[in-house]
Amino acid sequence: MLKRIDPHQAQLGMFIHKLEGNWFSHPFWRGRFLLMDEERLARLRASDVAAVIIDTERGCDVAEGEALAALPPVTPRRRRQMLLEEQKADQRQSAHALTPRSMAREFGRAEQAADMGVKVISRAFIEARLGKAIQADVVAPVVESVFASVQRNPHAFNGLMRCKRDMEYLFRHALATSALMISLGRQMKLSHEQMHDAGLVGLLMDSGIALLPLPQGWQGDWQSLPERAAREHVLFGRDFVAMGGFDEAVVRACYEHHERMDGTGYPEGAPGEGISLLGRMAAICDAYDDLANPFDGDGVSDPACVIETMQADAGAYDPDILREFIVAVGVYPVGSIVLLASHRLAMVVDQNPDDPAMPTVRCFYSLKLGRAVAQETVDLGNCYGKDRIVGAADSALLAQANLPNLGQMRMKLLAAACAG
Repeated sequence: MLKRIDPHQAQLGMFIHKLEGNWFSHPFWRGRFLLMDEERLARLRASDVAAVIIDTERGCDVAEGEALAALPPVTPRRRRQMLLEEQKADQRQSAHALTPRSMAREFGRAEQAADMGVKVISRAFIEARLGKAIQADVVAPVVESVFASVQRNPHAFNGLMRCKRDMEYLFRHALATSALMISLGRQMKLSHEQMHDAGLVGLLMDSGIALLPLPQGWQGDWQSLPERAAREHVLFGRDFVAMGGFDEAVVRACYEHHERMDGTGYPEGAPGEGISLLGRMAAICDAYDDLANPFDGDGVSDPACVIETMQADAGAYDPDILREFIVAVGVYPVGSIVLLASHRLAMVVDQNPDDPAMPTVRCFYSLKLGRAVAQETVDLGNCYGKDRIVGAADSALLAQANLPNLGQMRMKLLAAACAG
């Protein structure tokens, strides 16, 4: 039976059938879920939803007489009407999403989401080595927080993860790829359910690495493992994710994320038509983050140069999805080092939705003077032609500038730009 209760009456063990009121007022990805997490319970009670509808046949009930109203049984006709209403609501959500925020306003919340995600994912990887299955309810809050950040500003979380270097590679890669998958799904106008699955694939696709048998004397460098052994991580990952009861689409994409459209990938060497949609998306997002942020942190490739590299790898990636990906992350993604017409080097710190070629940048080095200069944030779209991007800064220019620790510098530039 469906019952309407006040949010403050929510208890662990209840099955949430629907959250009434404006979608923007509640903090959850899905409107239907089993409430099993203390943090979720606290967020629900503190939210601005008008009322909560619970399904007492699928979860706990409230004490007798405490429900605001018992709802009549759902007839087939009413069920069809409810489905139509949900579909219309999804369309409205996709059209309006959440109120867009500037990079500066979203930066702090993105950092909080990243820190929370690292704790959850690191614990899940440790438990994987202990033979414990990961549960959907454990990682769902991570996907929800990343999704909310991407909706508020599609470039803030992705930019932060490209610049942030103070976390273990595997955990950062999982979070970065999850955000990229959500951003790509958003650009492709996938349903909310599909975007949720895409975020899960990003988080879990490399979970099998934690299950690889490690050789004697191994020092912690995953890339030092023999290629054949490393490739087995997709097999371990598929079985591990399947144990957690995730949707088949998520399991399959985790297995496929190293496949390539021309059949040169692994483990099956499947051609393009044999790779699922999420699998083709995962191949692009995983490769992009791997190229832009190598395992050892040295020789970090510029995001704009990585895009050019992937475009040149003819046949490897789905060309239609790759085009959507470039639109999602920007012609010059946040974190890109660019050369300006003023002969200054600058880092892209925010995107311009009206003109991707005219982002906001943080200037920091003058090639004319041959030294660092006072930092300045410039909105190229509103500087009235005083400056513009000539192109991405190649390795020769970066070597000429002799920049110390580019990874740390990126994070400082982004933080300074967001601080105002």
